[in-house]
Amino acid sequence: MVTFLVALCALIGGYFVYGKIVDNVFGPTDAKTPALVHNDGVDYIPLPTWKVFLIQLLNIAGLGPIFGALGGAIWGPSVYLWIVFGTIFAGAVHDYLSGMISLREDGKSISEVVGHHMGGTMLMIMRVFSVVLLVLVGTVFATGPAGLLSKLISETVGPGGFIAGFLASPIIIAAKELTPYVLVVVFLYYFLATLLPVDKLIARFYPLFGACLIIMALGIMGGMLFGVGGHHMPEMTLANLHPLGAEKMPIWPLMFITVACGAISGFHSTQSPIMARCLKDERLGRPVFYGAMVSEGIIALIWATAGITFYESTGELAEAMKAGGPGTVVYDICMGFMGNGAGYVLALLGVIACPITSGDTAFRSARLTLADWFGVNQDQSAKRLMFAVPLLAVGGILSQMDFNIIWRYFSWTNQTLAMIVLWTGAVYLYRTKKGSGAWKIPFVPATFMSAVSCTYILQAPEGLQLSTAISYPVGIVFAVVCVVLYYKATLGSNS
Repeated sequence: MVTFLVALCALIGGYFVYGKIVDNVFGPTDAKTPALVHNDGVDYIPLPTWKVFLIQLLNIAGLGPIFGALGGAIWGPSVYLWIVFGTIFAGAVHDYLSGMISLREDGKSISEVVGHHMGGTMLMIMRVFSVVLLVLVGTVFATGPAGLLSKLISETVGPGGFIAGFLASPIIIAAKELTPYVLVVVFLYYFLATLLPVDKLIARFYPLFGACLIIMALGIMGGMLFGVGGHHMPEMTLANLHPLGAEKMPIWPLMFITVACGAISGFHSTQSPIMARCLKDERLGRPVFYGAMVSEGIIALIWATAGITFYESTGELAEAMKAGGPGTVVYDICMGFMGNGAGYVLALLGVIACPITSGDTAFRSARLTLADWFGVNQDQSAKRLMFAVPLLAVGGILSQMDFNIIWRYFSWTNQTLAMIVLWTGAVYLYRTKKGSGAWKIPFVPATFMSAVSCTYILQAPEGLQLSTAISYPVGIVFAVVCVVLYYKATLGSNS
């Protein structure tokens, strides 16, 4: 319990201390924001700050801080360190810079921002990279909640469910039979959210989803703190507790990729420009961008702790993840800490709302990326349909693939994008804040994530499957090369 509370306080303190430092270094101004300059009633719309924050949080808090945190928990309490320090010094910095630079550049999508500062070649790479990642995100954030929602309906309507008790005549429905139909409904919602103005659907329903998300987090945390079910929260250990052993499943770099969104996520940089088009003041960037990532870090911390606490050992957690998938683990944890009642249903709906509210804006962001790419104005619905229909069609096809395969490629693609955006932030701060040393804020996590991303793809089953004797030194060399290239592009130009 002590470890969890210390980690929780560190995340909150990180927002007020380091978040303030980052904000002061960037230097918000009184300049008019894109929402005020380009108000088009579709994507550029001034919204209340609380709505912008809530939308940003729900946009980025998909399955990553839940499924990823549970996956990371298999390595044991050491995952707390990555969630806390990764969130404060890498993830929140990444989200803040991607949002604020976009804000300064008329709300442009992240691919356009990167291309502006990193050159034409990187622009084309980022355009393709971003669209591929966003479609993968939209797909995994459709299949995951569809499965969970099907299980929820099956359990509440079937034998033993409280709806069944009320009706006194339960209809036995298998979750697997429901999933394809629920998936269709999810994609229909995604189509509408991708097409309609941001204030017509997303801004209206997100407060309800946000309430579910908050109830879920508080309910699970309360259940752990009060020892519901006789479970005891573990304390910190740096030991690798993965049941397959440290040699086969080393913490570096596997845990850093597995946790993904709970510490840093390149996907977030594709979402920040959406809200950069809705902010009314640059000074709101810290609570919206940095604050939303800290909030997601707290969600990840809660779920990582829940995974370690609910199961007797990391081996038991790993077995549960393998046998029933992360969706079943989420279901069991909600049932264990919240009970079979209205609170439990709201908690599980919160878990479902997280990915749905990221999946819808993933496809929306993909539409905006393509629109920026081809210079197509999006004020007319016919022009929005031109991009929305093929994007969702591809997502629907990919949804028939194995979820675990898509998730693994998403995780690596996600962290690689984060690396690129952090390097872009370092270049931007060097050029706009010369002599201040501001570039060092994203430079350090950019170097770290360069080593992580390269080492992982060399070592992972979906990568080259090389030994650690090769992947470790090559990963370090790659990070050094990135540093040298950065030095030549910026610092070296002064010599």
